[in-house]
Amino acid sequence: MNEQIKQQIKEALQMYCNRYKNPLKPQEKGINKAANSLRNVSSATISQILNGNWDLIANEMWRRVAAQIGFANEGWVFVETSVSNTLYHLLADAQATEQGESEVHAIVGHAGCGKTATAQKYAAENKNAYHLVCSEYWNRKTFLLELMEAMGLDSSGYTVNEMVRYIVKELKSQQCPLIIMDEADKLSDQVLYFFITMYNQLEDYCGLVLLATDFLEKRIKRGVQNKRKGYNEIYSRIGRRFIVLQGNTYDDQAAICQANGLNDSRSIEKIIDNSECDLRRVKKLTKANIKKTKKVA
Repeated sequence: MNEQIKQQIKEALQMYCNRYKNPLKPQEKGINKAANSLRNVSSATISQILNGNWDLIANEMWRRVAAQIGFANEGWVFVETSVSNTLYHLLADAQATEQGESEVHAIVGHAGCGKTATAQKYAAENKNAYHLVCSEYWNRKTFLLELMEAMGLDSSGYTVNEMVRYIVKELKSQQCPLIIMDEADKLSDQVLYFFITMYNQLEDYCGLVLLATDFLEKRIKRGVQNKRKGYNEIYSRIGRRFIVLQGNTYDDQAAICQANGLNDSRSIEKIIDNSECDLRRVKKLTKANIKKTKKVA
């Protein structure tokens, strides 16, 4: 962990803290909320990093901070693609810029098209945008804890009912917030019902986005058809419409390869032919080709 990397982490952390600044209270630097959003990182540690007092900060702490704020020293370049541009626009549309104009979207795209990377980028670049990567093991309390952590709220000692009230009150006090529920198809019915609760209490105050593979669309429509509890209400609140992201083009994938240091046209063509439009596969094969080229050299 050299000084150059530490400086880069410091700059990334400053940007991260800026997302939590309250424009109505300019004296607050957003450090406390940023600390609440990070696990096992205190506000004192954040202050020390930002002030350049690094002598007593262990490398393990630097790595912990870097991982949680989305800093990666792997040298992989994010490239705007057809999918990322469309999704970024849809997220901005859901968040809106004026109170009362927030939207609700259900957006689906195949695995590996770049949904999560784009959502992470959007949340990092826009205040009051909260990105949650959902998991199968979440229950209602876990979901709320994850949301409060993303918002920089201290969740200690609250019941589920109190957490809902706290979250709703905080979101209503913010300027055009947005909640992105990524991989929403993994949520259990009990947690997915919270989408109805959030909509009912935050309509026009907060943008809501369900982001998933097309399994979510099939699940919701099947639930509506079978008259399962809550599914018609969910379908109604997303406007009875799923927005489908089209796949990335050949040029999109080639641009990713080239931006990350692979310029051999034959190698790029082979990667694209074997990737099935999965950008995770593109990344893996591009790195393997670059590594192979370096060994030969």
